[in-house]
Amino acid sequence: MNSRTRGTPISEVEITNVSAHGFWLLVSDRELFLSYDDFPWFKDVPIGSILNVEQPTAGHFYWPDLDIDLGLESIEHPERFPLKAMP
Repeated sequence: MNSRTRGTPISEVEITNVSAHGFWLLVSDRELFLSYDDFPWFKDVPIGSILNVEQPTAGHFYWPDLDIDLGLESIEHPERFPLKAMP
């Protein structure tokens, strides 16, 4: 029997910097800024919870400690998604 991993490996994702205004998400060769104004759920949480990010599928990001899911389009264009839940 031959055991092979199925599916295509997803590129790594990481947080490269956290500031008082937001944080930077590195995806493949792109760095995206998530401001706390646009993504208020991240503002008052421990940095370790922000750093713990996964990319279960391409363009989908999940922070398991915070139970937050975001798509690439909502990160790139937060103005297209004006409704925000309160943290």
